[in-house]
Amino acid sequence: MKAVLSIAASDPSGGAGIQADLRAITAHGLYGMAVPTALTVQNTLGVTGVRVLEPEFLEAQLEAVLSDIPPDAVKIGAMPGADHARATAGLLRKFNAANVVFDPVLASTSGAALGTVEAVELLAPCVSLLTPNLPEAAKLLGRDPEELAAPDGIESAATELVKRFRTAVLLKGGHRADGSFDDYFLPVESEGVWLPTRVAPPCGNHGTGCLLSSSIACGLASGLPMLESIRRAKERLSDALERGLSLGHGNSPVDFR
Repeated sequence: MKAVLSIAASDPSGGAGIQADLRAITAHGLYGMAVPTALTVQNTLGVTGVRVLEPEFLEAQLEAVLSDIPPDAVKIGAMPGADHARATAGLLRKFNAANVVFDPVLASTSGAALGTVEAVELLAPCVSLLTPNLPEAAKLLGRDPEELAAPDGIESAATELVKRFRTAVLLKGGHRADGSFDDYFLPVESEGVWLPTRVAPPCGNHGTGCLLSSSIACGLASGLPMLESIRRAKERLSDALERGLSLGHGNSPVDFR
């Protein structure tokens, strides 16, 4: 059985983070493993507290997993700081981890800080695909988010991200100003492609980025090319959003199965 490792924060309400990743991995019929980087006080109404795990404890968890069950793909989410990123990057290199998808969760849907630009810089050499949304891309580039909202701004930002981090980029268009939600995929050595989004990400859900990135990792683990992995993950997420789900009093989880 193919195995996928999630390295991300914990969401006790199950909508995002390692819990969402494990739901996606299980839905794809693969074996899921999870190493938390931080524990959150969180429900559908938002994040009200974060307890970051010590870098040494993160490193010990990763060493235990990677030395025993080599993953066919890795999904990284919230990476709290530079020391955590260094420890993670070192072990990914030590165990030759491949198919690493990094969703740079710099802040939660409710605005809680969960990651840093420096952590992204340190992990980038180990990453196969970076999947920022527009606010995250703007923060990574030190740009005004409004500059990136137009299609030409998105293409320009993706080009900058690829040059800076030397990895393929899927720039998610959920915050576009023109009413479209299409995403832009740019590999390192070839032309970019616009990917239509069949179902617009609704304002009342959270965890969509986690589910998308972990689904892409599942496709890569199964041997699919990157572009096909992205296309299938987008379709599966659209199906989940179409089904709808209403749980809790805030941003509901997504019915991913």
